Amino acid sequence: MELFHYKGRNKDGEIVTGEYEASSSSDTANHLLNLGITPINIETVTAKQSDDAMALISSLRIEKKPDLNDLIMFSRQMATLLKAGISILPALNGLKTHMEHPGLSAALGELAFDLENGRSLAGSMQRFPKIFPPLFISMVNVGENTGRLDQAFLQIHQYLEVDKETQDQIQSALRYPLFVMVALVIAIVIINIFVIPSFSGVFASFGSELPWATKILIGTSDFMVKYWQLLLVLVGLGLIGLKAYLKTEQGSYKWDRFKLKLPLVGNIIERATLARFSRAFSMASRAGVPITQTLVIVSRAVDNRFLERRIMSMRDGLEHGESLTQTAIASDLFTPLVLQMISVGEDTGAVDDMLEEVAHFYEREVEFDTKKLSSAIEPIMISVIGVIVLILALGIFLPMWDLGGAAMGR
Repeated sequence: MELFHYKGRNKDGEIVTGEYEASSSSDTANHLLNLGITPINIETVTAKQSDDAMALISSLRIEKKPDLNDLIMFSRQMATLLKAGISILPALNGLKTHMEHPGLSAALGELAFDLENGRSLAGSMQRFPKIFPPLFISMVNVGENTGRLDQAFLQIHQYLEVDKETQDQIQSALRYPLFVMVALVIAIVIINIFVIPSFSGVFASFGSELPWATKILIGTSDFMVKYWQLLLVLVGLGLIGLKAYLKTEQGSYKWDRFKLKLPLVGNIIERATLARFSRAFSMASRAGVPITQTLVIVSRAVDNRFLERRIMSMRDGLEHGESLTQTAIASDLFTPLVLQMISVGEDTGAVDDMLEEVAHFYEREVEFDTKKLSSAIEPIMISVIGVIVLILALGIFLPMWDLGGAAMGR
């Protein structure tokens, strides 16, 4: 990734300058066009920058991204301060000292510095793509152009709050099965390393053919005891390799597609993602962002590479003259009921209202499904645990029964 300095004109013909981190100048140009800025000049930032600026940019690159709570607090406080009549510059200077996230605090200081030098707020935010998401920047840009920046921050706050609530619902639904599976794996490891070896010596003294379940248990236990170091190394290397693969374009795409096909939870994840898409689309459309630009911004907001490509295919369809309903049908993302609502919204010119209703629909579905998820998972978990306990019981008690039967026969 490189840092590019750009110069362009916005929709009003005004000169806009700023900096953006991207892999190439063409990516920077595409990003500017998506924001409604026509690029005039794009050049790589050289070493002429001050040492302080370079140190700040480097620190923000390695800093972890702020979570939703940080952005929710910032957007809410900005909306309140601006509505109270406080100008942008004092608001930013006041908030930067209260932000717990160091990267966000440093970015606010730079935003204030850029505003003092005549740069727009949205243009300055583009310097920090790891701090401010594309949807956030686009809404700020619309708020600046319409003179309703307080409303833009309020809409961002409301969107992020709903998004946070949906994410919490999904995490809550996944917490129980993950906890059970982790506890199960730990129990199996402890049994194989500490319990079964104490029985294997007893079973060997029987001098008779052991049952198949006992052979499996003893073989698995012996392997884990002898090669536990190798197993730890293999597991560690596997996790590192998997993490590296998921960071690639192909890996993240396949993983995001796989998540949507997971039993029980895949449908919940898909509906939650579509709820985020619908709400973000409604918010950007109501703010007056062009529909093709809205689709580009929203595709990045869904945080799913598989659905991102589907949404971008909708933009391609619109650019080829198709209607929003036709592109939505071709994307194969929405249910017939939702498609009907989109069609009605397109016919009546109220797509933003209809998509907000679609978001409500998906959010209610997610809430309902997460509530019944635990009751659906419990029988499966009990069955899996029962099978494992049965194998352990058979492996341990069958030889004892055989020994008891042999003693009785004598």
